[in-house]
Amino acid sequence: MSRTSVLTLAAVVVAAVLGFATLRSFAADDASMPQIGQNAPNFTLPSEENTPVSLHTYRGKWVVLYFYPKDMTQGCTIEAHNFQRDMDKYHADNAIVLGVSVDSVDSHKEFCAKDGLGFTLLSDSTKKVVAEYGSLNGVYGMANRNTFLINPHGKIVKVWTKVNPSVHSEEVLTALADFQKKG
Repeated sequence: MSRTSVLTLAAVVVAAVLGFATLRSFAADDASMPQIGQNAPNFTLPSEENTPVSLHTYRGKWVVLYFYPKDMTQGCTIEAHNFQRDMDKYHADNAIVLGVSVDSVDSHKEFCAKDGLGFTLLSDSTKKVVAEYGSLNGVYGMANRNTFLINPHGKIVKVWTKVNPSVHSEEVLTALADFQKKG
């Protein structure tokens, strides 16, 4: 076998392994993801202000729990700006928005300050909560872009996976309005 053939074969094998790893990580994420109708797994994580925030303290409110890959990147900034733009609508619907990524508290603090974000970002540097919500991308070690809508009783009522950050806040508001009409 020529050197070029060996290198080509090696590249094919590496690509195949990486492809399978990616598929496996997504399959594992979907399998471990909490489902509609289940109680949302409780957690406590530090906010951008380094204060502990527990999900159960928001009982009685709607919670938009969104997972995102990385602070201050294009898609994540668009998604965060749209949630911020619509914050008055969320408050009017008795809803709060919590963003979660594996970034540090300091990174979240910088993101909030730089981009004028007035809602809570949570740091899951251990990746425990991201994994518990089936949102850990095993290949890149970041959160996948998934969102869970949790009702005031703590149950998951809607799940979005691989969301489009440009329109996601509107999708969440529409779903929230639909659930509130149903009572």
